Amino acid sequence: MSMRKEWANMRLQFEPLSFYQKFEQICVLVITALIAVTIVFAIWHLAINVLAAVITNTFDPTDYAVFQTLFGMIFTVIIALEFKRSLLVLAERRESIVQVRAVILIALLAVVRKLIILDLKQTEALQLLALAASILALGCVYWLVRDRDHRDSRLAAAKLRSP
Repeated sequence: MSMRKEWANMRLQFEPLSFYQKFEQICVLVITALIAVTIVFAIWHLAINVLAAVITNTFDPTDYAVFQTLFGMIFTVIIALEFKRSLLVLAERRESIVQVRAVILIALLAVVRKLIILDLKQTEALQLLALAASILALGCVYWLVRDRDHRDSRLAAAKLRSP
């Protein structure tokens, strides 16, 4: 679809919205643009750091500190991308509220990032236990929400099939 058609389509969808819905839509689009700019700069910063390390011959992916730093930056970009995608779903008005699954997935990614960048030698056992409990709780909630979504879609499909 051409950019002109997309713009016209977006204007048609924007017209019937209430004042608050228009305000909400504009806020989501502005936040999405800001996140996109942040992602571009984060990727740029990541690429510069990796290239500088390779050029100066200090890049050793087997060194745990390098691994932590590199994958911490990569996970930061992934978290930002997932957050931007969940906002785009909201902006396209496919769903009227923020998807709970997307929020849980972002939280899981953030906890996993924290685990990757954590220095295990200086971390207390209680903190590791708390992170493990967070992952377990978020995983259970994600499973429950996913299960409910599958059940709802099966019920909707059954209603469509029955006369």
